[in-house]
Amino acid sequence: MYYIPNFIDPKEEAELLNAIPSNRWIQLQHRRLQTHPSSLSKSNTLLEAPLPSWLVNPVISRFKSLGLFSDSPHHAPNHVLINEYNPNEGIMPHEDGAAYYPIVATVSLSSALCLDVYEKNQDGDQARPSSTPKWRVLQEPRSLLITCGSAYTDTLHGISEAEVDEDLGPDAVANWTLLGDNKVFVDNGGQNVRTTRISLTYRDVLKVSKVGARILGRPRG
Repeated sequence: MYYIPNFIDPKEEAELLNAIPSNRWIQLQHRRLQTHPSSLSKSNTLLEAPLPSWLVNPVISRFKSLGLFSDSPHHAPNHVLINEYNPNEGIMPHEDGAAYYPIVATVSLSSALCLDVYEKNQDGDQARPSSTPKWRVLQEPRSLLITCGSAYTDTLHGISEAEVDEDLGPDAVANWTLLGDNKVFVDNGGQNVRTTRISLTYRDVLKVSKVGARILGRPRG
């Protein structure tokens, strides 16, 4: 895992938040989400279509300057999952799986929260929700978290359903020394009081169908 604080600036963060379409949200039990350009099919295939421009610039151009996705099949992310987490909302420990090239880049907006990272059991089963995280990664607003290699294939990640992330400090947070401003959490007694957090998760879907492109490009009679 690689952590970059202040990957985007406050103006860019505000522009991204304002650009998220209000009519694309899908309500789940514990959070809501959007998929761009579309959801995957049952066979984990993406219909070929461009990402909206507001998800491309400045984020993907900045990825390229870092060399991210340069070795993936499409040399850039072709799919973005947008998750919204309110206080007391989270997601069970899970892995992103084989539908994607093994690199994921997540930009966090609006609020900080802790990502819990679990080691897989020896038989590869998912960790139980009550198991203790092996690591905690604190994701600040406007930060970028990159997960690749063995972190992608051999760990699970989840977000606890909490209002407050507690016990934040150098012994409990894996990226403590990389944070843009860890003094904020020190001054708050080692706590992070969550507000609504939006995450933009960029991935390269391996299987892409051109059927969608042909339909969109069909000449009108």
